[in-house]
Amino acid sequence: MTEANRARWAVAMMFAAAGFVMGAWAPQIPLLLPRHQISEFTLGLLILVLGLGAVGAMVFTGRLIGRYGSVAVLRAFALSAAAALPIVVFSPSLVVLTPAMALLGALIGCMDVAMNANAVEVERRLGRAIMSSSHGFWSLGGFVGGSAGAWVISLWGAETQAALVAVVTAALVIAVMPFLRGEAPAPVTATASGEKTVLLPRAAGLWLLGALALFSMVPEGAVLDWAALYLQKDMQSDVFRSGLGFAFFAGAMALMRFAGDSVRNRFGAVLTLRVSGLVAAAGMMLAALAPTDTLAIAAFFITGLGVANMVPILFSAAGNYPGVSSGSAISAVTMVGYAGILVAPASIGFVAEAIGFRVTYGVLSLLLVVVALLAGRTSGADEVQAAPEEDAHRPAA
Repeated sequence: MTEANRARWAVAMMFAAAGFVMGAWAPQIPLLLPRHQISEFTLGLLILVLGLGAVGAMVFTGRLIGRYGSVAVLRAFALSAAAALPIVVFSPSLVVLTPAMALLGALIGCMDVAMNANAVEVERRLGRAIMSSSHGFWSLGGFVGGSAGAWVISLWGAETQAALVAVVTAALVIAVMPFLRGEAPAPVTATASGEKTVLLPRAAGLWLLGALALFSMVPEGAVLDWAALYLQKDMQSDVFRSGLGFAFFAGAMALMRFAGDSVRNRFGAVLTLRVSGLVAAAGMMLAALAPTDTLAIAAFFITGLGVANMVPILFSAAGNYPGVSSGSAISAVTMVGYAGILVAPASIGFVAEAIGFRVTYGVLSLLLVVVALLAGRTSGADEVQAAPEEDAHRPAA
């Protein structure tokens, strides 16, 4: 159990590293407009490229995990992702920036699948839920990356911030890599037949979980990629205050996710998801109606409180889906869900340019209501506690 606890903190730090990179990316987004002399439409296309890079890479991540184990895959992509942001920021032209955006999405996307699959494995070793708090470390990393990143940009510029992000992320990843533990890589003969030979699973219920993850992550992506521009354009916020939209959203998610495992263990996944969806919907609607940037930032904070435990519950439900390996199941659900945080915001940009951010955010609150209504589909997320004995003595990777 000591080794399992170390693995629990190691995977938590991987979540923090991924969140740190994405949080630091948020205040960089509006700066692409003057740097490359592009329109909001072109920025939306670039964000779409980032999302397509992530989703396209995620298709194959489940197979990589089945072949090499979540630990090896997580180590490789986490270390590579550390250098992704400077590649984007230092791109001298659109010709270089476009593939750099795809690379950023692919590396972060594959890291995300691998660390979620590893968290499910650690849950089995410990016999208790850790997914919400693991995602809490992602949100904490996002809060630090967003707030500190905006501050560094305001003082020393975007290039310095990107370089510092790479150094800090690489140092954190290297420090915790030796303590990761997970399932043993499958032998070659084990992949000759069965689920691991299928690129993506076919279970309809699993794809419904993916759709719910999509509905949960579309609003998250809308805050990540567009909150700064919304605050600047509609409320005349400066660079620092505009970066606080996502920072406070991520901070609220971190606070609630650290309490999420206890809440879920007490009230169950279904009730937790239902209440969370309704709170998130109310916060998103308030952000759409807010007359000032202060109230909008507060609304994003409320939205973060609600969204916090939605995706972790859905990922745990996917990782324990019967008849499908954790890597394949999470790869499928994460791929669909990540369209919400990476691909959908590109469409949001196009729509917002036509009808405005306020109407767009108001419509997104309805997706969160849908998740609340279908929360019963996540009852499998609580089954992690029923099988600690079976997996506690698996060989360490």
